[in-house]
Amino acid sequence: MELTEAQLETVKEWVRAGESLATVQNRLREEMDVAMTYMDVRFLVDDLNVVSEVVEEPEPEEGDASAADAAIEDAELVEPEGGVRVELDAIKRPGALLSGTVVFSDGKSMSWQLDASGQLGLLPGEDPEYRPSPEDVQAFQSELSKVVQSQGY
Repeated sequence: MELTEAQLETVKEWVRAGESLATVQNRLREEMDVAMTYMDVRFLVDDLNVVSEVVEEPEPEEGDASAADAAIEDAELVEPEGGVRVELDAIKRPGALLSGTVVFSDGKSMSWQLDASGQLGLLPGEDPEYRPSPEDVQAFQSELSKVVQSQGY
């Protein structure tokens, strides 16, 4: 479903105001009668190039499937440095202490993980031959440090 320009601007305002992706999803459904999956909302916000710190939400109540799904998929978003955006997975990859995704300044993304030995690794994305620039790698490490510290690690 396509949103009008006015609806897109409203979504941007919600995100800039610190609304979580789950809240944006609920408001779209309740206020605009637009049903979107949580992942579709994530892609929408990403496409709109709007980034905000995700607001902590209370634990979902039993039986609240949409809130539970949101809690599982929710990630911390921070203001990007040098065009590099880092997200921390709410549920880490098996065998990893922490994991997430990074979108580099050229728009290409990769998954990352920090293993038990403290080694940081980038995992191939859609293009297995892709290598980020040294500047992007440095910005990734800086952003990752901010995300990890914001989560209390």
